[in-house]
Amino acid sequence: MGQKKYDALIAEIRRLTDAVERLAGPAAVENDWAVADCFVWAPTRQHLQPIARPNRVALSLIRGVDHVRDILHENTSRFAEGFPANNVLLWGARGMGKSSLVKAVHEDVRRESGVSLKLVEVHREDISSLPVLLDMLKGVDHRVIVFCDDLSFDHDDTAYKSLKAALDGGVEGRPDNVLFYATSNRRHLLPRHMMENEQSTAINPSEAVEEKVSLSDRFGLWLGFHKCSQDDYLKMIDGYAAHFNLDMDPEKLKAEALEWATTRGGRSGRVAWQYIQDLAGRMRVRIG
Repeated sequence: MGQKKYDALIAEIRRLTDAVERLAGPAAVENDWAVADCFVWAPTRQHLQPIARPNRVALSLIRGVDHVRDILHENTSRFAEGFPANNVLLWGARGMGKSSLVKAVHEDVRRESGVSLKLVEVHREDISSLPVLLDMLKGVDHRVIVFCDDLSFDHDDTAYKSLKAALDGGVEGRPDNVLFYATSNRRHLLPRHMMENEQSTAINPSEAVEEKVSLSDRFGLWLGFHKCSQDDYLKMIDGYAAHFNLDMDPEKLKAEALEWATTRGGRSGRVAWQYIQDLAGRMRVRIG
């Protein structure tokens, strides 16, 4: 074989190899649990992306949700210690600290128990990859909370079936070292009109609605979050101000905080935090 033909053959082999690699997608990356306690699931590479500095607040700063805080903390503690615990759906009003509570409780229980308790966040659009993730987590030497923030499903979205399978665990069952926490603005995860549409077009209407509603039933605990009162809102403000040493006349602080809530159209933990960020910025105080 001449040199030119040989070179051409090698070039063609390389081209075909590159094409196959592109079709196969990126290779899976080895996951290192030791580098962090919080991760984000990247399904295309089957990779757990470590988060060095998670976005969270101290549990002591989350006010106005004492009852659900205690229930979630107890459930998480049981799980960390190897005892039975439930999947949890935190649902209700926007901005009341649902996702903040999950992250704060995870950190508090991890520190208290001394157990290797990991938090893995799954983005809503990656729910269909949950079976792959659970298979990867099965048997690892860690307790793992799989967390999905702002979970809901829209019309013609079939990803909820992957979630149902993940929560049930199918024939094999959910791995003993894995628990699933999710937050949502909806108690039943699907809009009412979608369930009504399913009911009106199905051969057996009751079974169609049952299929949708039963998704929420896979969560053993439903923790409801409701709009906070003015007193709870002001307690949040006072707690943040004290924690970050924001020295301001109490009456002025109260007046400003209430005015801020009025301009935002309501009171919530998120609104309180946004006001504190504004106040700290004006006072040139770092709160990171």
